[in-house]
Amino acid sequence: MDDFETLLEAERVSVERFVRFRLNSRADADDVLQEIYFTAYLKFPQLKNRASFKAWILSIARNKCNDYFRRKAKQFEIPIDELTEKELSEGRHGISEVYTVRETLGLLGDKDKQILYLYFWKELPQAEIARRLNIPVGTVKSRLHTAKQNFKNKYPHRTDRSKGEYSMKKLPEFIPEYKIEASPEAPFAVKWEELMGWFLIPRLGERLSWGMYDIPSRRCSHVYDMKVTGRAKVHGIEGVELTAREASYSDKTEVIDRTFVAQLTETHCRYLAAIRTDEEVRNYITFLDGDEFMPVWGFGEDNIGNETNLAPKGDIQRTGAAVTSADKEFLLDIVGRYIVTINGKSYDTVCVMDIEARNCGVISEQFLDRNGRTILWRRFNRDDWAIDRYRKRWSEQLPDNERLTINGTVYVHWYDCITDYII
Repeated sequence: MDDFETLLEAERVSVERFVRFRLNSRADADDVLQEIYFTAYLKFPQLKNRASFKAWILSIARNKCNDYFRRKAKQFEIPIDELTEKELSEGRHGISEVYTVRETLGLLGDKDKQILYLYFWKELPQAEIARRLNIPVGTVKSRLHTAKQNFKNKYPHRTDRSKGEYSMKKLPEFIPEYKIEASPEAPFAVKWEELMGWFLIPRLGERLSWGMYDIPSRRCSHVYDMKVTGRAKVHGIEGVELTAREASYSDKTEVIDRTFVAQLTETHCRYLAAIRTDEEVRNYITFLDGDEFMPVWGFGEDNIGNETNLAPKGDIQRTGAAVTSADKEFLLDIVGRYIVTINGKSYDTVCVMDIEARNCGVISEQFLDRNGRTILWRRFNRDDWAIDRYRKRWSEQLPDNERLTINGTVYVHWYDCITDYII
């Protein structure tokens, strides 16, 4: 079995990442991994093509995860005869969404639960429901309408999603003058569902345009038109596909199209895959592709993503332009409350700082309103960032730009971003 051990060692990280992304409990994930390795060991002699080992062992992992979810389904108060993979495999944290649905159902009356179960879980037509319950079809329609409305009223998350049937607003050539004023009020907690670095919420129907503005010229260099195009799965984990069309503001014929897949759960938002074209060949890279994927698209431990439920942690402390931080690998925290006045409007915001969490030598300020939407995003470069490429320190290139001091190191303001949310 030396061949088995050698092949397993080469793919162990991929298998563990696959399982840990799908199972919320680390202890449960460890148990499932042991089942996978034991089954693979027993069945290894049946594998004829050793080059297919990765796909083969991931198929075993998928089956073992499905077995786990079937066992978990017994915890549901409402029986589910045919449990689909989607319902219980939303990723490392996504299972909490199922619990929320179950808890909301528990708040409803028996008649509401019964009609919703027959219609949505059993997928029975209204005529069949009428026959089973021995009531008129008109009564079924009335009860179903009432049950859906009662569920919507008690469900803790928004259900009135935008369908995206609107035209994107034109972004200005120059970023409007803005003012940032510290508020004496305590920072508020916020639900932040935007995809980090792209400002779009990865949810069906969402659409957004945003622009990048050089400082101090304040002129827009690039615009990005983004939209969610549909549902997508990556290694059995469900998310949505997004497209981003990047163009020079001055020359809209210079266009770069990007496609990637992202996932939003109750607690995190993360990338699952990216599609790029290499010499006219579409190249798909996913969260299982390690060093090829993680440095650009990964964030958080094991690419768990950025937190959606933000509240001040105390990891980053800010007083004016002076910032100190804890000694941690991933630093993203609310550092204060600010009134941001831009484009003739004032917004009550919290400032979220990211210190080199995605890019060594780079920090950002992201001002979020109470809806969790970005009002203003600002990038700062460490003074020696990419000095081999630019040949000068940023304090020399942009001597009049604002500066921050992070743990005694100077960072220089480079550019800003705004979205059509504030236009």
